[in-house]
Amino acid sequence: MADNHEEPGKSRVSSGQIRQALTHLFPELGTFWPRPLSDYAHAVYDRVDRGNCSVRNDAMGRLQTLVSNVALRSGASEDQALDAARQISELPVMQSGPHCFLMVDPEAFYTHLFSALGLSSHRRRWHMYFGCSTVKFIERPGKGPGWFDDSGHLVNVFGLSRRRMGSTSLCGHNGPYEFKLDADIPSAVSPTAQWLKTHLPETVFPTASDAIVAANQTLWKQFFPLSLQLLQFNDTDIGELVADHFEDPDSWLSRRFAGDNLVAEKILCAIDDLNGGLWAAWVRRTTDFFWGLAGGRIVPLRLDNGVLTGSITSGISIPFTPQNLALSLRQHRLIPNLLMMALVTSILPGVRLLGGSRQTVYHPLMRYLVATALDVEHDRALLAAIRNDRRAGMWGHRVLRPANAFPLLETEKTGHGLAVAAAYGEQSLETSAGDLSFFTADPIWPVMCGHITSGKITAASTEWQWA
Repeated sequence: MADNHEEPGKSRVSSGQIRQALTHLFPELGTFWPRPLSDYAHAVYDRVDRGNCSVRNDAMGRLQTLVSNVALRSGASEDQALDAARQISELPVMQSGPHCFLMVDPEAFYTHLFSALGLSSHRRRWHMYFGCSTVKFIERPGKGPGWFDDSGHLVNVFGLSRRRMGSTSLCGHNGPYEFKLDADIPSAVSPTAQWLKTHLPETVFPTASDAIVAANQTLWKQFFPLSLQLLQFNDTDIGELVADHFEDPDSWLSRRFAGDNLVAEKILCAIDDLNGGLWAAWVRRTTDFFWGLAGGRIVPLRLDNGVLTGSITSGISIPFTPQNLALSLRQHRLIPNLLMMALVTSILPGVRLLGGSRQTVYHPLMRYLVATALDVEHDRALLAAIRNDRRAGMWGHRVLRPANAFPLLETEKTGHGLAVAAAYGEQSLETSAGDLSFFTADPIWPVMCGHITSGKITAASTEWQWA
């Protein structure tokens, strides 16, 4: 299909235009802008209406097993792990906004604070959080998981060279990694970095992602009461979940996704069609379902004639069969991409994902792509279940963005994170969200706002019917 969409330009939109666009796509948001943030935080963790079928029940059971295993690995007791698995079934909501950042980074801290506000209002014990680790240490100058902003002074979290931070991903098994916290000012002038040095693990880790997960487990206990526990997933955990599906010949992923019917190929065709129209660039074919992992770098792959292949230099060539995919995932040669992550943690089990400025749009579109590729005859029950979902994805990352706020300073004043959350909870949603700069500065959002203003994209658009 010809590429007839408007290319994202350098134009910007106002925060008011973004609020109008979000309200147009998610009409319920219109009632929340003037209300306290606590009302919206309660709503994102409120009742989740989801369809049921045997495929969905199977996927939820596998996700519960993963939740239990991750809880045990993080130090929970058997009873606590069972409680966590029970919660994901009773309240199927997962935070998937911030990348794999140290919790003291403002981008992560205030999102976790928002989730804590919602969870505590429902008296729930577990904060389920997926932190994407297929990202590089530097996302933009002076920002990313490899940096920590200490009141305007940059701290190099792992003491890595800028070249290494710009070329490798957090999920890469190319350690060792340890917290060095190299600051551009003496530690005596940097009390935050000094505090971190006394609280972060001194262990050496095989991946930076493992190091951050361990550190956040420790930091969470400093900021929040025992009544609220943190449960973190990274891409390796999701890879284990996907492998669990593929190792069972009776699972939907084995029978329908990568089996003889190859729903996967239909999804790729649907992505190509989507990128030829008004919704272009929201779901890109950066890689086909999986990343190849070579050392510390992720490699884009293409599915062609039943084989996942990387570049010639990568040497990656994996038959697209359940057995080969499962083995490669277990060996950490493959890492699921965001579409696969959404499939096994949200679309199949029926879990609400809370995401950021782009996920608010690309997650509903991923649901549309999967539904479009399903077969009415073979997947009738699953299609009906997905169609019956309500609010399968909601805006939940960078909802709280206070200006010039520093997590450690705030918690020192109030004692713990829930007190900080309660104070922000009294602000209106519009005030707490600030200038919405992650929307307004993103070149894809002016295009979206233009399509909404012109009436080309509406809440009734075919591609939006699965939101």
